[in-house]
Amino acid sequence: MRRIVVKLGGSTAYHAEMREWVRVLAEAPAPLVIVPGGGPFANRVREAQAQMGFSDASAHFMAILAMEQMALALLDMNERFLPARTVEEIDAALARGASPVWLPSQMCYAAADIAQSWDVTSDSLAAWLAGRVDAEALLLIKQTDTFEAQVDIGGLVAAGFVDPLLPTMLPSTTELYLAGPGSLATVSQRLAAGGMPGTEFAARAAERGAA
Repeated sequence: MRRIVVKLGGSTAYHAEMREWVRVLAEAPAPLVIVPGGGPFANRVREAQAQMGFSDASAHFMAILAMEQMALALLDMNERFLPARTVEEIDAALARGASPVWLPSQMCYAAADIAQSWDVTSDSLAAWLAGRVDAEALLLIKQTDTFEAQVDIGGLVAAGFVDPLLPTMLPSTTELYLAGPGSLATVSQRLAAGGMPGTEFAARAAERGAA
């Protein structure tokens, strides 16, 4: 079965849908790698930066630690989730039939190809990880379905659904999907059948129309 990276958006943190996403992802037969968003923990970093005036580079690494805080919360929600800090630990968790939840600081601190700014969010980091683990698909879970009005990745960037660096960090061999609360009713069936929930987005509108 093809490997899938799933970014569970921090925007879901205080909503009932989050636990439902956790349940269906933990039960999925497909090999899933879970990437946490920063959620409320990243918001505290933004607030602190406004008050304290530290650099975007420092805020970037603090936001990565915010993702790790969210990861710890997710790990507490399902016993099939296992922590993973490296590609080797991701592979080992998948080999055990578990779903690794990525704690990104170890890999990201040493990565020269990741910009140290707010232009890089957990969406782009999930895309970056997809390239490291040879994922065939990247699924971004949002707390909205309004992205469906967009026709390509450029539109997603312009509308603020993904960060501006995602198009360059997403491997050309990795398909991009977005899913919101409206996808929850069918996500289990789609994953069980080898499909993907949500809406697929190509790099250009023409590519999506030809798919």
